[in-house]
Amino acid sequence: MTIDTENLLDSILESMNRIAYIKPEDIPDIDLYMDQVTTFMETHLKSSTRNPGEDKILTKTMINNYAKNDLLPPPVKKKYSKEHVLLLIFIYYYKGILSIGDIQQLLEPITKKFFHTDRAFDLQAVYEEVFGLEQAQTDVLKTDIADKFKIAEQTFGDAPEESRESLRMFSFICMLSFDVYMKKLLIEKMIDGMAEGKDKAERKKAKKQEESSQNEE
Repeated sequence: MTIDTENLLDSILESMNRIAYIKPEDIPDIDLYMDQVTTFMETHLKSSTRNPGEDKILTKTMINNYAKNDLLPPPVKKKYSKEHVLLLIFIYYYKGILSIGDIQQLLEPITKKFFHTDRAFDLQAVYEEVFGLEQAQTDVLKTDIADKFKIAEQTFGDAPEESRESLRMFSFICMLSFDVYMKKLLIEKMIDGMAEGKDKAERKKAKKQEESSQNEE
């Protein structure tokens, strides 16, 4: 018996088409209360969850924790701006693979430079640039998944027939998992490099301030 390529692979690829991308124009231009934010996120991202009837996209507790951990700037008069929602979307995608500390390290420079700025290039511009790559990357990913699936079908040719299908499925899952594992390692290495660069910059700044203070004396 072989893996049912036609049904399973088509199902996987079709599910990728249902991954939601919230366009900036879909986000209200008015500030929202917390309940409105959670409702908005649930409405637009529910279809991408594993168990749509049970999984929560965002809760009040999550939002409060993000603010406490400096992932999210505080609301103004209990209202969240469009840029708050954009940050929450980034956090939603990151939280499945990165720690809170890593997400904070990654988003901090973006938030400092582009959140609520008067510049033409703001947080929405960053968001549009990043998510504008989505379709092209999805197509590349589909091809990669289909290739891995075909490779998996060729494995375990000498295994007992009754176990061949499950072992080939295991091969497919292992290849996908290894890909995720390696990319996660790469992301973590890059974030560690960002943290190291920030520490060096802060030490250099502190040293200059110290030297300046000594010269004044």
